[in-house]
Amino acid sequence: MGFSLDLPNEEATKQELVQETAVKPEVMEQIDANVKNNADAIFAVNLDNFKDKKEITNVIENFGTDLIQKSTKSSALMQTRAKDLSRVGGESGQVADTLEKLSIEVRGLDPAQVDFNNDGLLAKIANPVKRYFAKYKTADAQIADIIDELKKGEKILKNDNVTLEMEQQNAKELVAQLTEKAKLGEQLDQYLTGQLETYKAGSDYNEDKARFVEEEILFPLRQRCLDFQQIIAVEQQSYVAMEIIRKNNLELVRSVDRAESVTVTALRTAVMVASALYHQKIVLDKVNAINNATNSLIASTSKMLNTQGVEIQQQAVSASINIDTMKQAFTDTFEALDAINTYKQEALPQMKQTIDAFSELAAEGEKKMAQIEKGNAQAAEFQKELKAGSQQTK
Repeated sequence: MGFSLDLPNEEATKQELVQETAVKPEVMEQIDANVKNNADAIFAVNLDNFKDKKEITNVIENFGTDLIQKSTKSSALMQTRAKDLSRVGGESGQVADTLEKLSIEVRGLDPAQVDFNNDGLLAKIANPVKRYFAKYKTADAQIADIIDELKKGEKILKNDNVTLEMEQQNAKELVAQLTEKAKLGEQLDQYLTGQLETYKAGSDYNEDKARFVEEEILFPLRQRCLDFQQIIAVEQQSYVAMEIIRKNNLELVRSVDRAESVTVTALRTAVMVASALYHQKIVLDKVNAINNATNSLIASTSKMLNTQGVEIQQQAVSASINIDTMKQAFTDTFEALDAINTYKQEALPQMKQTIDAFSELAAEGEKKMAQIEKGNAQAAEFQKELKAGSQQTK
């Protein structure tokens, strides 16, 4: 078959097989020559000679029987192989079942099913993230076993495809041979039919020979040509079926490769990304908490600066002493001065009287002091005289 990126198409594959197994021109030349020689031999047979007659009928009877037997054996083999192929390559086969197992495992480990942002009470008791990664650790070993099982199935599929390619080649060769035989039979039938009509119209017409050609030659020949056509159709269908199975097997092989190279890798990447994002979320929450604290600190500081700055400015533009206080202080001071002046004016006469009284007392005091001093002087003189008298007595 030629190179193509198209999906398997039954009719196209069949047409391609027909073209590849068509009778070649050089073979047609040989068939034409064979037909004339065989037709002449058939009409020249001596019906009274049993041996010659039997020889010709045996040739017709055995015409293509070897190919028919070969096709029968091929069909039996294909029936056995079909059972094995359906066991492995069908939807319920080993590879499909294993792929389904892998699909279930992968879906069960989809990070999208886990709420990594859940920080409620239940999340603290049974952390879903820790449970997810624990589940992945357990499933990772199961996935490895599934991949090993898929590789075994992949090997079986590849071996089946080798067998199918061989069977396809055998089917193609068989169809080519059957096509040549069928073409030879059709050409011989056509030539004999024409010769028989000419023979019936001729002067040497023999009814027994005409009946012999019709019943012993044309009838089994046409039966055999019909057998050839039916077998060719069956072999073509078998070839197409094998081609579809073979390409389906290739798709399954690619699916196995994708399961290992894409699906499992994608799963591990998803788990890695989920883990990284989870830890990034933790750091991000801490950073947001710090940013919020910093924003709150800056806001409170700026608010304090604003409040205190206004107070300072208000204090700067206002007097340090309250004007009402100053007014009251000046009023009290003036009233005190007025009271003092009034007191002084009122106290002057009294002070004069007091001074005069003290002056009189002072004069009286001086008189008393003079009397005391005079008495003291007299006493001292008396003591002096006593002392002197005492000394004289001694």
